[in-house]
Amino acid sequence: MDIKTVRQSFPILDQEVNGHPLVYLDSSATSQKPASVIEKLDEYYRGYNSNVHRGVHTLGTKATDEYEGAREKVRRFINANSTQEVIFTRGTTTAINTVATSYGRAKLGEGDEIVITPMEHHSNIIPWQQVAKATGATLKYIPLQKDGTISLEDVEETVTGNTKVVAVMHVSNVLGTINPVKEIAEIAHRHEAVMLVDGAQSAPHLKVDVQDLDCDFYAFSGHKMCGPTGIGVLYGKRTLLNDMEPFEFGGEMIDFVNLYDSTWKELPWKFEGGTPIIGGAIGLGAAIDFINEIGLEEIEAHEHRLVDYAMDRMREIDGLTIYGPEERAGLVTYNLDDVHPHDVATVLDAEGIAVRAGHHCAQPLMRWLDVSATARASFYLYNTEEDIDRLVEGLQKTKEYFGDVF
Repeated sequence: MDIKTVRQSFPILDQEVNGHPLVYLDSSATSQKPASVIEKLDEYYRGYNSNVHRGVHTLGTKATDEYEGAREKVRRFINANSTQEVIFTRGTTTAINTVATSYGRAKLGEGDEIVITPMEHHSNIIPWQQVAKATGATLKYIPLQKDGTISLEDVEETVTGNTKVVAVMHVSNVLGTINPVKEIAEIAHRHEAVMLVDGAQSAPHLKVDVQDLDCDFYAFSGHKMCGPTGIGVLYGKRTLLNDMEPFEFGGEMIDFVNLYDSTWKELPWKFEGGTPIIGGAIGLGAAIDFINEIGLEEIEAHEHRLVDYAMDRMREIDGLTIYGPEERAGLVTYNLDDVHPHDVATVLDAEGIAVRAGHHCAQPLMRWLDVSATARASFYLYNTEEDIDRLVEGLQKTKEYFGDVF
């Protein structure tokens, strides 16, 4: 992978922030967009903006072909068995809520169990809390090891014959932990439970094969993988999706509407009520083309080198605590002694370095770590070792500044 060529594909990186060249280390929140994706969106809105599926005119046909073509790109990207198993949503949050509402509330009752982990993003906690409250089901948590990993022995002990849903993130957005979701799915299925994987932090960075993972549902977002905001994907096994009722009703998702009853379209459209996110889906298709051209194996290897380098360099800083396991995805979450993460991020921003600070939509995990907040540097295909050097220099300046203050 030629990193210089890759960086030239991202127009936003060629700028100064606060008088310094931009170092963008917040890709876990949202990735930057290559010119090819921006141009594809521009092409749609300038050249063939139209609604899909509803018209027979030329623009409508072109828009429909591009929209459904993007669905096929997603199918190949995650190796789904059929495009019927690929549902476009507003993002990972909507995808998980779709499963929680259309499957969880319909299938669960008192005595049933939902199993998740304390490291989950709020988007994979709150929907299941609400399902438990609505159905009388019990919410259970797989305990974490001291380094923020999951042991399969604990999964075996937590998942029981009463478990109906297991919902686990593939990669932690805080710790960088890569969870053994394939093995967890096998345990879930042994107990006749379904397995949902939150893939928001894995689809952009790791080769994902949903058939090999044998997960029942897999959710991810376009904006974290070089695509537009407002577009995401829910993969679901066709047998399960066919058995689920839609939870959003209106145009496009219907087959026949009578005065007192209606029937639904076949998959995937019964879950895509109203005008879909057409430009977003087309942009996501362009993002997949861009990622495929580089290769996920190349991206993963590049990020692995970066995170190893970052861990080594950041350990040079006295008073800096790094959270999470040694083996991890491409991010480092940390705290600097006696300095609030928001202050760390503010000083870094003055140096042109963008990092994330806060609870990262993972407040239960923050309590498990015994902190109120952390700072996070996350890497993607356009980052370099020089970016990490700038981060380390910025952290040293932060430490010196607050050392002088105190």
